[in-house]
Amino acid sequence: MSLLRQRDFRLLWIGQAGSTFGASVTSVALPLVAVATLGASTLQVALLTAAAWLPWLLVGLPAGAWVDRLRCRPVMVTCDLAAALLFASVPVAGWLGVLSIGHLLAVALAGGTVSVFFKTAYLVYLPTLLDRTDLAEGNAKLQGTEAVAQVAGPGMAGLLANLVGAATALLVDVIGFLGSAACLLSIRRREPRRRADPAAGLGRQIAEGVRFTARDPYLRVLTVWGAVSNLGLIGYQALLVVFLVREVGVGPGTVGGLVAVMSLGGVVGAAIATALSRRLGSARALLLCALGAEPFGLLIPMTAPGARLGLLVLAGVVIGAGVVAGNVIKTGFRQAYVPHRLLGRVSVTMQVVNLGTIPLGAVLGGALGTTLGLRPAMWVITAGLALSGLILLIGPLRQRRDLPDREHTEEVPACVAELPKHTAELPARPARRELLSAAER
Repeated sequence: MSLLRQRDFRLLWIGQAGSTFGASVTSVALPLVAVATLGASTLQVALLTAAAWLPWLLVGLPAGAWVDRLRCRPVMVTCDLAAALLFASVPVAGWLGVLSIGHLLAVALAGGTVSVFFKTAYLVYLPTLLDRTDLAEGNAKLQGTEAVAQVAGPGMAGLLANLVGAATALLVDVIGFLGSAACLLSIRRREPRRRADPAAGLGRQIAEGVRFTARDPYLRVLTVWGAVSNLGLIGYQALLVVFLVREVGVGPGTVGGLVAVMSLGGVVGAAIATALSRRLGSARALLLCALGAEPFGLLIPMTAPGARLGLLVLAGVVIGAGVVAGNVIKTGFRQAYVPHRLLGRVSVTMQVVNLGTIPLGAVLGGALGTTLGLRPAMWVITAGLALSGLILLIGPLRQRRDLPDREHTEEVPACVAELPKHTAELPARPARRELLSAAER
């Protein structure tokens, strides 16, 4: 039976679709508020992106352990309601004439903190809703929805910014969060009570996931690659709206349309990832996604009005396809390779490192844009992105056709043998799918 015929999963899927679409609108609308309404500087716009991702560095690891001790659905509902209030405050402040850059930064930082807890709870909640055999189909449907939302959201943001103003466009995100909370509250299946292992403190639980990730040659190189590539991805994305408006000279509606078309690459990547992995082998396909797609970023600084806007679109589509296809392959590998009892903590450990470089990339992009100018900064950032895939050649991936799993590797038992025995009793958590917005690249 299709998962969409299961009432509880359908509610989760509908809520996630609305919330993801709203968040996609906000990713463009919030910088547009800063640029078009408040006249923000390049560095201030970059700091907005940094503020949204900084909480992964501040509370990411403890959030994973805390959520493990709580029921996930109440955590997710609380996060949805808190986020709705936060983003509703922006248009309200705009209507009252008191909106400021400080307000936007505070909303981005608080919203990022809420997102850390929601996403961590979300990756724990899904296997309590679905049977184990349905997890792959469930993750695929949710991932496909996110890819589509990333296409439609930016275009809607540009359209709404022209019609009602960028600040008012954020109400779409508010509606999405409220809809997500309503759907979660309507799910009938009871979530089992979660109990923390009394023999393990918070610090020890965190340390086990970090140690396993750091000692494994595959996970270690994938984590480093994701962190470095995010510096380039977020570096250019933090400047993209300002670059298009002030350097290329396009309007808000065109910006939204361009970002929407560029996001089609994510849909393409989700569609081809499995076939690419089967045809080439998962390790070779992952190398192709990194070494073949990321150099296309060098087309972005060549963008100019007219036909040369096509260079930006081509770069965005190819990079997006490579990012999403690579993330699909990496997520599947991690689910098959990491022992289930450690999967949640290993996933969060990788997310903290990968997503923790996002604010650094945003600040780096803003600093380079302010110091060198927008177009020279784009050249520097995209050159770094183009070279980041070489990191994967340092590890064992270059010697394999396919990535290993637990049944065909000796590294996992060796690592597990060094962990305290009580970890075998900890609850398992599934890996979360990473977003094109660099969620775990």
